[in-house]
Amino acid sequence: MPDDDLLFPSDPTQRSIARELFAAAKDQPLICPHGHVDPSILAGDTPFPDPARLFIVPDHYLTRMLLSHGIPPARLGVQSTDGSPVETDGRTIWRTFAEHWHLFRGTPSRLWLERTFSAAFGVDIPFRPDTADEVYDALAARLAEPQFRPRALFNRFGIEVLATPESPLDDLAAHQALAADGWGGPGGRVITTFRPDD
Repeated sequence: MPDDDLLFPSDPTQRSIARELFAAAKDQPLICPHGHVDPSILAGDTPFPDPARLFIVPDHYLTRMLLSHGIPPARLGVQSTDGSPVETDGRTIWRTFAEHWHLFRGTPSRLWLERTFSAAFGVDIPFRPDTADEVYDALAARLAEPQFRPRALFNRFGIEVLATPESPLDDLAAHQALAADGWGGPGGRVITTFRPDD
């Protein structure tokens, strides 16, 4: 079981306060005002295709770290703007990531992934290049189970409201589908927010 004190202050007085605050808040529903979740994932509620496409491909923190060490995003399955080919095999992407796992020592990304593998997915195999396939297979097996589909995870994690950031050009079809299922629209569980970055 993960150590809930892991990120709390080392000072005993501050740690005591942190524990008290955490105990009061940990079972409260989550309200996520800026969630980087593609609403089509929840609208379709289809199983995630593989661990690489769930954890690596969409995570710009991971892919940018690897880019800073000369690993192009295309090797990690990230779509290019010019339509040039990218790696499509999830296991190959996963192995490439595992080969460079050492770059993430001491980072929040590594802590988040290790805790997610263990606490959310029940996979306690230490992630390393030589265990990459074993971890991949264990996670893939979990992703095939109904309780690891997007909406089931949404419920399990206690999310009350998730606001997804959409482009001004987005047609909001996924939000319309969510609203039709009772998951979206005003007062819904998944709502859209305007993000004019483009």
